[in-house]
Amino acid sequence: MTRKLGYLVPQFPGQTHIFFWREIAELEARGIEVHLFSTRPPPPGLIAHDWSAAAIARTTYLGRADLLAGLAALPHLPYAELLRERGAWRDIALSIPAAQRLIRECHARGITHVHVHSCGRAALLAAIAKRMGGPDYSLTLHGPLSDYGPAQGFKWRHATFATIITEKLRAEMLEDLPGDLPDRLLIQPMGVDTDVLAPAGPYIPVQPGAPLRIFSCGRLNIVKGHQDLMAALRLLLDQGRDVQLAIAGEDDAGGSGYRHVLAAKVAELGLVNNVRLLGAIDAETVKAHIQAAHIFALASWHEPLGVALMEAMSCAIPTIGTNAGGVPELIRDGIDGVLVPPKDPAALAAAIAALADDPARATALAAAGRARIVTGFHSGRGADMLIGAIWGQD
Repeated sequence: MTRKLGYLVPQFPGQTHIFFWREIAELEARGIEVHLFSTRPPPPGLIAHDWSAAAIARTTYLGRADLLAGLAALPHLPYAELLRERGAWRDIALSIPAAQRLIRECHARGITHVHVHSCGRAALLAAIAKRMGGPDYSLTLHGPLSDYGPAQGFKWRHATFATIITEKLRAEMLEDLPGDLPDRLLIQPMGVDTDVLAPAGPYIPVQPGAPLRIFSCGRLNIVKGHQDLMAALRLLLDQGRDVQLAIAGEDDAGGSGYRHVLAAKVAELGLVNNVRLLGAIDAETVKAHIQAAHIFALASWHEPLGVALMEAMSCAIPTIGTNAGGVPELIRDGIDGVLVPPKDPAALAAAIAALADDPARATALAAAGRARIVTGFHSGRGADMLIGAIWGQD
């Protein structure tokens, strides 16, 4: 019998959603029939991948206004439980029609389980759907619980299991929601396709007299620390180094938000000839930039784990991250990458300079970073865990 899985991702396919597309491919390669659901499409400026059109065509969007679906749900709602979630009433009201549509779609397609890659409103609508007689569901926690809105106890207590991307986040969950968690809390980092994200050839350190090429990738938001990386670049230039920085990613408004702040920072620091803001670019273009770089750096103030860091390491490029969030569970400082304190442009500049001045160390870290991802962070591991958790080993 064909095993069917509902797969729910908010605003799919967004600029950072390559991980989900990889995991879907891994699930399908293992014989799972994946049915894609989302709350709504992302803003046009964040639709950047060469697979985005295919993903949109096969995704059922649940978030459109639908008065009839909301009315149909009213007799089946768990009122006593929902009324206790006082800070969540607006989110609940918006989620009810989507929950009803999810139930209808799953019943029509024979889907008995939905995996939700979010603990925000998507998790809320899945939990409401479950309490109204809909499919079982599971969750993945990708970041601090505070990022995902109210009604967390309701979302978690009805899940059959959850995957959490780091031990740090798991410890926080055990402290924050001790009475509402499902019996199974599985540690499963995000992953990358190491066959696709592979070195273009042997790592070549920066040559004497040539510009040092640094690449960074992450949505344009203050917490990603791009402004700190720019400040570090200014320090390196003031030391007489020839440095070029390219940053891939867009702000959550599709280019009309924090991008303007960063563009002003480029001008303020006199980096117009040294920094390029590439916007949201597709995965192949990201890979080409990684492979062409001498160093990959991401200066996040906090980072749950960091798929962009994994991608760079998988391509065997020396990688610098910050000692914040779950990054130390990915990069072991001095072993397979370099960690610096967040919000510290001077430390970041020093780490970049040290790698540029020590080609042997840069080459060794490049190889060790690749090995780290191949052995522990392949996207197929997540697919295997989901299959095992939902269907067991049969």
